[in-house]
Amino acid sequence: MSILNNKDSTINLYNHTASDWVRGQALSLSDFTARPFVLEMCEPINQLQVLDLGCGEGYCTRELRRRGATRVYGIDSSQAMIAAANLQESENLLGIKYEVGCATNLPQFGDGEIDLVVAVFLFNYLTIAQTQECMKEVARVLHPGGRFVFSIPHPSFPYMREAAYPFYFQVEDKGYFSKRDQLFPGRIWKRDGSWLNVQLIHKTLEDYFNCLLMANFNTMPILKELRVTPEHIALDESFFSPLLDLPLHLAIQVSK
Repeated sequence: MSILNNKDSTINLYNHTASDWVRGQALSLSDFTARPFVLEMCEPINQLQVLDLGCGEGYCTRELRRRGATRVYGIDSSQAMIAAANLQESENLLGIKYEVGCATNLPQFGDGEIDLVVAVFLFNYLTIAQTQECMKEVARVLHPGGRFVFSIPHPSFPYMREAAYPFYFQVEDKGYFSKRDQLFPGRIWKRDGSWLNVQLIHKTLEDYFNCLLMANFNTMPILKELRVTPEHIALDESFFSPLLDLPLHLAIQVSK
């Protein structure tokens, strides 16, 4: 798989499905099991200059602004996703600047310009080499002491569960190490019974931490393994219980 092909695949997927992602409140599985915990890890946000990489239609971007960030930028490779984000901005002005861009090349931002960079499920669309490039750019635009918070599918999750409701990536039976950098399709459901098509370019945990080291993130990261909680079960047992006790996502914070 070439870098060009995986970029095209991601852009095409989200250009065709952007409207399916637009929501004003939590709806998809990871809106409950991941995004609230990632946003909490971003605190304190007040008065910060924030960059949301792979912002999609702006669900987390808007929340970062509501939590008090002085300035928020949203970057995504999908023109349709950015159009959806700008439409919502026009309907509810928050002062967010969205633009189509590439997470591996951020010439619009100067060295040390940003306080907090957030990337919610961006890296499952990037190869190891692209992840490396992106993290180097993140390190460049962050000021000394700035923070980088990102979430990824737990690397072991696809190999622990069959392709079934309400969340999966359809990997081959074996291949945690041998299938690195290969693209696999996936699906994540919403509580209304509809679903969203997603993708995974598989990387091991070692790959992610090597990329951070190569970008000169040398401080000890904070890591949270995200899962279905008792609160999720109490909210909607039939939706969340198939994933009980499985490692779904990772949320990671590192400082420059």
